[in-house]
Amino acid sequence: MSADCCGQNVKFDGLSPGYKLRLWLVIVINASMFFLEVVAGAISGSQALQADALDFFADATTYGISLAVIGTTIAVRSRAALLKAASLTLMALWVLGSTVYHVLILDVPRAEIMGAIGILALAANVASVLILVRHKDGDANVRSVWLCSRNDAIGNVAVMLAAIGVWYTGTKWPDLLVAAIMAGLFLTSSLQILRQSLHELRASKIAAAE
Repeated sequence: MSADCCGQNVKFDGLSPGYKLRLWLVIVINASMFFLEVVAGAISGSQALQADALDFFADATTYGISLAVIGTTIAVRSRAALLKAASLTLMALWVLGSTVYHVLILDVPRAEIMGAIGILALAANVASVLILVRHKDGDANVRSVWLCSRNDAIGNVAVMLAAIGVWYTGTKWPDLLVAAIMAGLFLTSSLQILRQSLHELRASKIAAAE
């Protein structure tokens, strides 16, 4: 990218045919894994799998929004990133609430299904990370895409660890602990996106006023 008026490098805004193709690829991957994990989570009774399925859905939606706003003004892209930050926060709250429900009511999940789906999901997320790793830095819109992909990879490693914990202990607590940790990861990413989006919005307003 060229330098801006202050002599600093402009952050990558996603305006690249190659980047758009990468987004389409990860949209297909994440949407497919969402449907698979919803079914597997329901069959196994795993809260960690359900949380991870929700993360896949949020990521597919995030990538779609990111794709739609590429080429628009920085203000539009920043507002889109704010929307994604809000969705991550809502998702974290849903996971926390659902985890409390599982602690009080539901039974121990089936570890074998958790482990098998966890392996598939990890492969899908590693593929997404590798597809997007060249574009992990950029404006708030681009950055939010990378954070979602990174969260997925971390989350699926956690789901596999939860499956091992459930199998070893014969209790639901490892599964519930992982779901709670993933909720915290969603909140952390949401705050990162929120801070960068607000900074870029302020910068765009200052530039427009000059």
